[in-house]
Amino acid sequence: MSDPTAWSRDLTAEVDGHGIVNHAGSAVLRLLADNLGLTRRISTALRRRHFTPTHDRGRVLTDTAVMITDGGRVLADLATLRDQAELFGPIASDSTLRRALTEIDPLTADRITTARAAVRRSAWQLIAARHGAIPASPVADRDLGRQIVIRLDATMIPAHSDKEGAAANFKGYGHHPLTAFCDNTGEALAIELRPGTASSNTARDHIDLLDTSIAQVPWPHRRNLLITTVGAGATHDFLDHLHEVASRRGQHLEYSIGWELGDREQETIKRVPGDAWQHVIDAHGKARDLGDAGVVELTGLLRHSAGGDRLALWPAGMRVICRRERPGSGAQLSLLEEADGWRYSLFATNTPVRQPGRQLDFLEARHRVHARVEDRIRCAKSTGLGHLPSKSMQVNASWCLAAAIAIDLLCWLRLLCLTGALADAEPKTLRYRLLHTAVRLVRGQRRRRIKIPRTWPWADALAACFTLALALAPPG
Repeated sequence: MSDPTAWSRDLTAEVDGHGIVNHAGSAVLRLLADNLGLTRRISTALRRRHFTPTHDRGRVLTDTAVMITDGGRVLADLATLRDQAELFGPIASDSTLRRALTEIDPLTADRITTARAAVRRSAWQLIAARHGAIPASPVADRDLGRQIVIRLDATMIPAHSDKEGAAANFKGYGHHPLTAFCDNTGEALAIELRPGTASSNTARDHIDLLDTSIAQVPWPHRRNLLITTVGAGATHDFLDHLHEVASRRGQHLEYSIGWELGDREQETIKRVPGDAWQHVIDAHGKARDLGDAGVVELTGLLRHSAGGDRLALWPAGMRVICRRERPGSGAQLSLLEEADGWRYSLFATNTPVRQPGRQLDFLEARHRVHARVEDRIRCAKSTGLGHLPSKSMQVNASWCLAAAIAIDLLCWLRLLCLTGALADAEPKTLRYRLLHTAVRLVRGQRRRRIKIPRTWPWADALAACFTLALALAPPG
């Protein structure tokens, strides 16, 4: 009988390798940043008069983004690239990286944001050329076609008390950033780092984030938008701003925003006839039993109630829609919900009544998939956003900007270089299968060649990534 532990009997270890490069797959992301023009544009945005740094600041920031996509969590993790100089060339030191992040003030950050928008135009042109169009946002058994969906949500980043801006709120202790993701592509359009004391329903923060994220959507795609967020965004000023943007010439903007179940809404729900509830559709587009869930519009009852128009101060085109379902065990319920055995959730939208393909069941399903933003945030937290490396708020804000670039690079990798299951893979899977691959670097005829082990299960996929990334022509 063979010994199952015999494989290690003749095994030794020593530090004497030559020509071996680890984490070589991350070079694909560096190629994407360079060949899409991101490195050059950020370099221009960070350029200062009478100052010529040893390490170009655009190179430093894009290298930081590549390090974050590779799984880096602190500034010292840049050594992963720096120690692979045979492939990546000269890389900034930790102290240079800290200085570079410190130099990014709000004005400089705005210039970087403008540079990202310009690069996104080039990236979307290539994505549309490869896939025929920008991917559609799926809803139930259908999709939203050419409509671009921007999902806004807040999250909590745990932090120690010695970090600037860290504080306690209802979600925990740390920082409380706002995020905006493009549901079609998964890109991080904007990440706004805020102190832990920042409120979830701060209208000014939502308005700034919305304007920044819309500016990131390439023209003419931004002419047909859907904005979604949870109830924290349902403030007068934010909804008024949405209607103002929607009224601009050539702009079609819809929204779907969570709405609070207040006293007036609870009173209105009590007046809804039993036969007014309509079917809710599941993720496959099938109607659910009315005994399990239902949806109804409350706009008419709220505007024409016995107590007068209860939506008089809100925009005229706004509709309020209510969903009910049987509550799960342990759910926190209001007195009304405990009394009638239903759990209610409401949302507001400006989608017109009886618009083709926009009935109540579909509008409810369209709002329900806003929960996908939680997956975007979860993946973002594994791509730099889950840990802020510095005590300085400014350095951490710059880190969040680098994390947003890192998220974009991973999205462009999936959409421009990958197929099959890898095109839908999460960051940890991509690191394990592609980014962390060790290769042999061979020199000859004034060229460097990457030799990927034939036995690596994803060798062909990684080779294809390099081929496609190298073939991208830098924009003029």
